[in-house]
Amino acid sequence: MSLGIPEKITALLFDLDGVLTSTAVLHRKAWRQTFENMGQPFSEQDYLTYVDGKPRYDGVRSFLASRGLTPPEEEIRRVGDLKNDLVNRIIDEEGITPYPASVRYLQAAREAGLPIGVVTSSANATKVLKAGDLTEFVDALVDGNVITEQHLNGKPAPDSFLEGARRLGIPPEHAAVFEDALSGVAAGHAGGFGHVVGVDRGNQREALKANGADVVVDELDELLS
Repeated sequence: MSLGIPEKITALLFDLDGVLTSTAVLHRKAWRQTFENMGQPFSEQDYLTYVDGKPRYDGVRSFLASRGLTPPEEEIRRVGDLKNDLVNRIIDEEGITPYPASVRYLQAAREAGLPIGVVTSSANATKVLKAGDLTEFVDALVDGNVITEQHLNGKPAPDSFLEGARRLGIPPEHAAVFEDALSGVAAGHAGGFGHVVGVDRGNQREALKANGADVVVDELDELLS
């Protein structure tokens, strides 16, 4: 079965929230509640523009800056930690649902023998992968904890994806990146990856292309043939 990627691609790097699992919806819910508790209205477009795909504190900093607010670092971390606590409670209450089409693609990739990495800004990736029964597919994981420990720049910088490729032992030009966030496809493009697939979960097909996606799909199994 063809995976719908160039022949030169020998490894796959997937974002987690919004690409493999529907947890992006839970993150959006937690962000909205956190910011609205501060008296700051938070829209779908705010999520896509300021926080989607970014490390937690970068998201806080970016959104508040858009409102002309520059709180001290201590306050940024307090708000980010409140959001993280909230999203963990929501995950526990509502559970994790992988996208069936993404699971089919992972299964096809595994059958094809391609190594798979997950690269996410979330610090809760291990929990989400386990809850979604996806751990068996993952050969390498770069999450928010790794980003913090190794002092990597978050998306749209390519650092986390480059670390994922390094852990798989594959040069970037032979790896494909799968992302739903504008910051994520920008990171894949900036890192010189061999193929960048945008997954359109937010009616932003043209924006994904403009930020560096080589191809845009609604569901990953559209690539299978």
